[in-house]
Amino acid sequence: MTDEGAGFAVIPVLDLRHGRVVRARAGERQSYAPIRTPLAKGSAPADVARGLLDAVSAPVLYVADLDAIIDGAPPDRAALTAIARACPGVHLWVDAGFRDADAVDAFRAAGLGRPVIGSESQADAGLVARLGARAVLSLDSRGAMRLGPASLHAEARHWPPEVIVMTLARVGAGTGPDLAGLEAACRMAPGHRIYAAGGVRGPEDLAALDRAGIAGALVASAIHDGRLRAGHPPRRS
Repeated sequence: MTDEGAGFAVIPVLDLRHGRVVRARAGERQSYAPIRTPLAKGSAPADVARGLLDAVSAPVLYVADLDAIIDGAPPDRAALTAIARACPGVHLWVDAGFRDADAVDAFRAAGLGRPVIGSESQADAGLVARLGARAVLSLDSRGAMRLGPASLHAEARHWPPEVIVMTLARVGAGTGPDLAGLEAACRMAPGHRIYAAGGVRGPEDLAALDRAGIAGALVASAIHDGRLRAGHPPRRS
């Protein structure tokens, strides 16, 4: 069973660093600074999460715990708990740099969300294969470089039903989504739900993704900047 339900899904994104929400820019994570947004009075995770959902109603929030991804820190349970309390009924998809089954099992036991397994954090395809539909796979790339095991990018046999195509260089850059890469993923895994991450600028990009058969898009900057609001669903033409 999926969390997001039927139809095209807009999934707001929170990037966490040192207990605050930061603004993503072209995937250069070390330079991310605490966010300034009209949606909240500061960068506290619960406040920004609530602001995002007030702007764009969504059943799922995606959270990238950058301390865990970059530094190998444990998941920020305090921030995740605060987000969950501020957004009752909303499912969390959480990338906390999961690398082994024990860490995933502990996270799932805490009930803080559904784990996202980033290819950049993997040594092989074992964890993705073990978890199956209990997790979401993120296929991470930076420019032409595919991050993580080549087999995860080249073979769909280990993919769970939900797969994010994460183009880090496009995150926060406003350059448009990687339609070619997304369509290639759809061809590799017909019947899977493929999500775009990186580059979405506004309703026109959502419409293009929907026409291409993409299940949804992870979005942050376009919401904070007012280019996407609740009245802006994708429009087929």
